[in-house]
Amino acid sequence: MTIKAYLLNVFGVDESGGNPAGVVLHADELTDEQKKKIAKEIGFSETAFIQKSTKADFKITFFTPNAEVDLCGHATIATWTVLLKKGMINPGEYTQELKAEILNVNILKDESIIMDQTPPVFKKEIDSDVIATLLNIPSSWITNKPQVVSTGLNDLIIPIDTREHLFAIKLDDKRIAEFEKQHELDSFHIFTFDTLKKESIAHSRNCDPLHAISEESATGSATGALACYLYKNGKLPYLHDLSFEQGYSMKNPSEINVSLEANEGEITRVQVGGKANIIGEKEMKV
Repeated sequence: MTIKAYLLNVFGVDESGGNPAGVVLHADELTDEQKKKIAKEIGFSETAFIQKSTKADFKITFFTPNAEVDLCGHATIATWTVLLKKGMINPGEYTQELKAEILNVNILKDESIIMDQTPPVFKKEIDSDVIATLLNIPSSWITNKPQVVSTGLNDLIIPIDTREHLFAIKLDDKRIAEFEKQHELDSFHIFTFDTLKKESIAHSRNCDPLHAISEESATGSATGALACYLYKNGKLPYLHDLSFEQGYSMKNPSEINVSLEANEGEITRVQVGGKANIIGEKEMKV
């Protein structure tokens, strides 16, 4: 059978920026192996597959070129953008069934997509010297202890002192993938407060070579985890409409927005938002 995939750029500051994602409608009959094959042929970091759901408005699964992942922020934005632009939904509130949970999505009239993530789980801290050795950088570049934070995926949050040092890091796919596997991680999310725009909260890089992602230009899920890490460490000036920069090291400038809700010091809601544009289509036989 022939499958059509929509190709989108997500979170782009301009037409040159953003993170590409694939979206396949009507994927109910596809097997996981077929989805993996399609994702590999598309070649983006993630491709989303939309199916019918008895528990939510739609069921969505996400595949990298070599594996299924539980959650993908930018591919979620891409998914609901396709549904909106193809007239399958109108602006409003919806639910999506993911592999492990059901989450809310809000479609705004300006075509912004706001997705809920799960409240954060703060997991193990990892010694700065260990991470510095892994990244082949001086320990002094790391300004606080790295920590694994999950808002759906296990993202290792790593603070770096300057944007110059952030950009100087050479990401070693093999070593990082081995470390991810050993510690059950889904990405390295490396950031600095040394931003390009004064209104931005942080400037980030993200990689997940264990799942065939050497580096990507906009990572919604990990940005939600980063915002929670900053809140926990008393580094957020406010909680709503937080803007984060990513992708500039790849010449794909991107902006991701996050809002948090908290009660008595505990984060109760994490929302990540942005826009996507359809840039093409691709037909494949499976």
